[in-house]
Amino acid sequence: MLQPDSKIEFDFKQDALRGRVILVAGGTGGLGSATTALLARDGATVVAGYLRDGQKAEALKQALEAQHRAAVHLVEGDISDSAVRARYVETAESIGDGLYGFVCFTGDPARVKFDDVTEADLQDSLLKNYIAPLLLAREAAARMMKRGEGAIVLLSTMQAVAPFESSINYAGPKTALIQAARIMAKQWGGPGGVRVNVVAPGVNRAGMALKSIESGKYDFYLDQKIIPRFGRPEDVARVVRLLLEPDNYITGQVITVDGGLTLRRDKG
Repeated sequence: MLQPDSKIEFDFKQDALRGRVILVAGGTGGLGSATTALLARDGATVVAGYLRDGQKAEALKQALEAQHRAAVHLVEGDISDSAVRARYVETAESIGDGLYGFVCFTGDPARVKFDDVTEADLQDSLLKNYIAPLLLAREAAARMMKRGEGAIVLLSTMQAVAPFESSINYAGPKTALIQAARIMAKQWGGPGGVRVNVVAPGVNRAGMALKSIESGKYDFYLDQKIIPRFGRPEDVARVVRLLLEPDNYITGQVITVDGGLTLRRDKG
């Protein structure tokens, strides 16, 4: 029996990410900026990649550096370009002890009905939602394995874990990304020390989904109590933060952050 003066101790490490260099591709967008903010708050050195809006990226950088005294570095470009991928990784490698974590928020919702989709549409979606993230993950992992430690988090979608009508050209590549992540986790784990996981968000108040929410397109899910609320960027950021935790015991997994939508969407 436990005595009153006995101590219960668990190995909860504080500041586990402090000083760790984490590359966040798409780190200034709707979901990405919340993750960048959370990592900066926890002391990580974030290399945030962005595609177009340099003013928005710079504003995020300045705000986080002022609020958390964090180190945030910006890198611009489309990761569909091999030279850009190399620049992303080289930027992270040049800081501190080098690249520890990689998170990829980039992609294209590719909202074209399958009846209307062209071959070019499919090829473009495959490049942006599967090939580019996969190749950047490979480049990041090569650096991590040299140190015997690293964490990779790729972003998929609820459309890749449940069948949604008219989503083939987006869900297809995102589903392939999930299987690729499992293979990478198996291939790069063990002696390689690299964990690979996937987060599959649901309907979130970010990016293009925000416009759909504001238009009332998804009110059905609330009215029928399929989900208690719409997702927030912070919901995804917290899961990504967990999966980046050093000494984390999770790898090769998919975590769906959708409030139960994929479980209950046919119950309305």
